[in-house]
Amino acid sequence: MNRFAARVYSYLEHRRRWAALAAYGGVAVVAYYLAFLLRFELEWRTEHTPVFVRTLPLLIVTRLVCARGFRLLMGRWRFVSTRDVMRLVAATVTGTLAFFVLTRLLPLEPPVPRSVILVEWILTTYLTAGLWIGYRTAFERVRYRRAGLNGHARRVLIVGAGEAGNQLAREMRRIPTGYHPVGFIDDDAGKWGTSLQGVEVLGPTTELAGIAERERAREIIIALPSATPADLRRVVECCEATSLPFKVLPGIASVLAGEARVDQLREVRIEDLLGREPIRLELPELAEDMREAVVLITGAAGSIGSELARQVALHEPAALVLLDQAETDLFYLELDLRERYPGLPLVPVVADVVDEGGVERVFREHAPSHIYHAAAYKHVPMMEANPHEAVRNNVIGTWRVADAAGRHGAEKFVLVSTDKAVRPTSIMGATKRLAEAAILDLQERHPDTRYCAVRFGNVLGSNGSVLPVFKRQIAIGKPLTVTHPEATRYFMTIPEAVQLILQASLLPEMRGRIAMLEMGEPVRIVDLARKLLRLSGAVNGNGKSMVFTGLRPGEKLHEELVAPDEVVTPTSIPKVRLLGVGRGEFSLVLEEIDAGRSDIDAVTDRLVARLPALFPLLTFQSAPARESIASPMARVPGR
Repeated sequence: MNRFAARVYSYLEHRRRWAALAAYGGVAVVAYYLAFLLRFELEWRTEHTPVFVRTLPLLIVTRLVCARGFRLLMGRWRFVSTRDVMRLVAATVTGTLAFFVLTRLLPLEPPVPRSVILVEWILTTYLTAGLWIGYRTAFERVRYRRAGLNGHARRVLIVGAGEAGNQLAREMRRIPTGYHPVGFIDDDAGKWGTSLQGVEVLGPTTELAGIAERERAREIIIALPSATPADLRRVVECCEATSLPFKVLPGIASVLAGEARVDQLREVRIEDLLGREPIRLELPELAEDMREAVVLITGAAGSIGSELARQVALHEPAALVLLDQAETDLFYLELDLRERYPGLPLVPVVADVVDEGGVERVFREHAPSHIYHAAAYKHVPMMEANPHEAVRNNVIGTWRVADAAGRHGAEKFVLVSTDKAVRPTSIMGATKRLAEAAILDLQERHPDTRYCAVRFGNVLGSNGSVLPVFKRQIAIGKPLTVTHPEATRYFMTIPEAVQLILQASLLPEMRGRIAMLEMGEPVRIVDLARKLLRLSGAVNGNGKSMVFTGLRPGEKLHEELVAPDEVVTPTSIPKVRLLGVGRGEFSLVLEEIDAGRSDIDAVTDRLVARLPALFPLLTFQSAPARESIASPMARVPGR
C-alpha cells in the first residue's frame, strides 16, 4: 500500500498544476452540492436538479479561472502562508460575484437561491484551506516517518514565546530536524496558557526546572535574540539548574528577515555573557573612505589583522596588501578572501616589519594610502623572557613602517595598541607605549600623513588569549589556571576591536591622537572561568576545576585604560574617547632609533637597557631570572 501511495504521489508531483485543477474543481462540486443540502435542511429537492446540473459546469469554470488568475495553481501546498490565504479569499470572493452575475443572466427556473451561492462561497473557502492544511500535515508526517523521527524526535523547551520562538517552532514542525517542541517558556504572564504553532506557553523561566522535568524535555533552546547579556545570564542560570543541554538562537537580523532556522542554533558562548552590552559602531563612511584606496595591513594573519582584512575587503578598496611573517596563516587568509571577494585585488607579502628593505619595497611597489599596523608581539610572559625581540618588533618595526608611510606620502597610519601601554609593568606594555610615542613623533615629522593609535583591552578569542587557553584545558580535562582570584581585565570581542580601529581611522580629529573605547566595568578572570565551566559542564575528576598560580612577571592585578596624566576628550562617537598623550622622555629614544638604522642590534641592546629607567613600574628581570619563568601555557596569558 505504501509503495502504491508513493507511486501515486510521484505521478501527481510531476503533474502538480493538473492535480491542483482537479482538486479545486472537486472542491467546487462538493461545496455546491453541500450548499444545496444545507439550504434545504439536508433534503435534496428534485426541482433543483436541472438548475444544479446546468450551473455546476459554469461554477467549476469560474472557480478554475479565478484560481489561475490569482495564482493559486502556482502555490506549493506544503508552504502555504497567510499571504496564500489572502489570495484564496480574494479568488473565492471574485468567483462568487462572477457566478452570481452569470446565474442572473441565464434564464433559469427556478433560479439559484442567493443563500446557496453565499454558503457555497463559505464552504469553498474553508474546504480549500482545509485541503491545504491536510496536505501539509500529511506531508510532514510522512517526512518524519521517512526520516525515522516519528516518535523519536528530541523533546525541547523553547525559552522565548516571541517572533523568534514562533519561527523556530514552525521550522521544527515543518522539517524533520530531530527536534520536537513540547512547550514555550516566557516571563510575560500575559502569554501563559496561550499557544504558538500548537505549542503551549507553560510558564516563566523561574519554573524552568520543574517544567522541564514534567514535560520530559531533553534539551532547551533559548530564542531571545535581542536579550541583553544580563538577561541572557539569568536565563542561562535557570537552564543550568535543569542539568539539560541548552543552545541559543543568535541574531535579531535573521529573525526580522523571517529566517530563524534550526541550523542557526549554537552553544551559548562566553562572549554572550559579558557584563556589558556589545558595542556596535556604524561605519557608513568607510566605503567612501576605502574607494580608490590601497590598504596595507601588517600582521594580517593574526586574529585582529585577519578580521581587519575581512572587514576592509567587504568595502572594496582598490587593492588590499596583506603583510605577515606567518606564511601558512597568510596563505589560508588569502584563500578565504579570494573565495569571498573574487574581484578584489589581493597582494600577500611574506615579510618582517623590521626589515627596512622589505618595508621599502612594499611601499615602493604598491604605494599604500591606508596602513593598519597590527604586527606585534603581544604575550606578556613570552616578551618578559624575550625583551630584545619585543623591542625589535614592537618598537623598531612600528617606527620603520610608520616612517615609510610618511616618507611615501600615505594618507593615514593606524597603530593597534593595548591597555598594557598605560603605566606599563611589562616589557610588552613598555614597547607598545614606545610605539605610541613613535607615531606621535612621526606626526610632527610627516604632517601630511595622519597618524593615530587605537587602545583597547583584552580581546576574547584572539590567538593565545585567555579563552582559547581555558577551552584547551577543559578539552584535555585539566583544571583552569587563573593567576589571581582578584585579577581583572577589560574584555571585548574581535569584531568590536576591529570596528574601533576602522572607526578611529575615520575621525577627522584623530591626528596625532590615541583613541580608546569605553569598555564598561572590568571583569574578574575567575568569574570568566566559572562561567565557562558552567557552560561546558566540565568539572575536573579530582574535584578541582580551577587552580591559582599567582601573577607572573610583568602582569598587573588590574589593568587601566587611561593614565593619570592623560587628558580624555569626547568624540562624535558616544563610546569612543580621545587621549592627549605626550611623548615625555621618549624623544631621545626615538631619535636614537632613527639614527641607528644601520645597526639594529646595537639600537635594540641600548633600548632594552634603558627600559627600566623609562618605566619605573617595570618588573624587568635579569637574564638568569627570566630562565625560571614557567611556560606561558601553564598559566592564563595576559592578553
